[in-house]
Amino acid sequence: MESVQNIKQRFEIIGNDPKLNRAIEKAIQVAPTDISVLVVGESGVGKESIPRIIHSLSHRKHGKYIAVNCGAIPEGTIDSELFGHEKGAFTGANNAREGYFEVADGGTIFLDEVGELPLTTQVRLLRVLENGEFIKVGSSQVQKTNVRIVAATNVNMFDAIEKGKFREDLYYRLSTVDIPLPPLRDRKEDIHLLFRKFAADFSHKYKMPPIKLREDAIVFLQKYRWSGNIRQLRNVAEQISVLETNRDISLATLQSYLPVEGSTLPSVIGGKKSDSDFATERDILYKVLFDMKSDLNDLKKLTLELMKNGAKVQDINPGLIQKVYGSKEVDSEISFEEEPRRNILPSTNTVEHTRFDEADEDDENYLVAETVEEEEVLKLEQKEIELIKKSLERHKGKRKAAADELGISERTLYRKIKQFDL
Repeated sequence: MESVQNIKQRFEIIGNDPKLNRAIEKAIQVAPTDISVLVVGESGVGKESIPRIIHSLSHRKHGKYIAVNCGAIPEGTIDSELFGHEKGAFTGANNAREGYFEVADGGTIFLDEVGELPLTTQVRLLRVLENGEFIKVGSSQVQKTNVRIVAATNVNMFDAIEKGKFREDLYYRLSTVDIPLPPLRDRKEDIHLLFRKFAADFSHKYKMPPIKLREDAIVFLQKYRWSGNIRQLRNVAEQISVLETNRDISLATLQSYLPVEGSTLPSVIGGKKSDSDFATERDILYKVLFDMKSDLNDLKKLTLELMKNGAKVQDINPGLIQKVYGSKEVDSEISFEEEPRRNILPSTNTVEHTRFDEADEDDENYLVAETVEEEEVLKLEQKEIELIKKSLERHKGKRKAAADELGISERTLYRKIKQFDL
């Protein structure tokens, strides 16, 4: 059995943290077996090193090793990627295709970000873990595969199980052995070692002298939180190596390359907006839309009164004028008597409106048609209100169930409730 130190040198793993050493020890111990392993840790801690160690020390080391980023494959194609498909299984499937589980037969598959797998794919994966069987997309033939699965995730699997996003039985099949990797902030003594390694690598890559940190910069480096872990540290080392002409890096220079913790990071605090935040924004948007619709209706009423009376604006309806224009005082010169009434009609394509470009059209016919249309709209609204009320009563106020029964979306139902003040 190889030692931890030899494995570190072989896979270029830097650090002497006890938690890191323990993770490598567990990888060495489980490598000769075929049990499934789940590597857990934050994004950027180097989880991809563990499955490579396991594969290289196992009896499968001469077989295929395939790393799959489950979060990077679209949901509609991931089954085809993992298990393959038959010709004509879906649009664009012009040829049969072997999936990763077929290609890696006798080897190892590393499923990175396994927590992102769709539930339907989780069912297929569970079958592979239980009896080594899978079915290609578009096929009915069961195929066998002898693959060792090592998975990794940066999400809290118990939270995902509780929310119904991950199957509990699949979790226990994957995590026969858990190998946790510590975040960089818990490996303070290793941070400067890693930075020096990255600085030396970039010095060789870009053919320039290596950068060196001053003492106060080293202290700050070790106290910094490093939310992006090793990946973030490596990016900072590369930026400084390329951009700084002075190779002696001060504290001020180092700080200029790091976001202020907890203030300028480009992320939402808490990860996601709460449901109440979205509900508040939605209510505000609905209110704006309802106000706009109300203003439009008032403008239509004003236009109709102007057409009926043919009088000056201030003689019509002072209350309506105030609602539309915000003031009762309107320019007294405004009059619609000289203009043909057809020029001020709102543009519409409804069948009730008659054509006004014909010279022999009677204005009264239009007003009758407009009145009939308004009456029909009112009757339709009353029926709509009645249907919504009855549906809500039947489902005891549950909007989703009522929306399903009415054949509309829950959002549309919510808008109707607000519109009709139910």
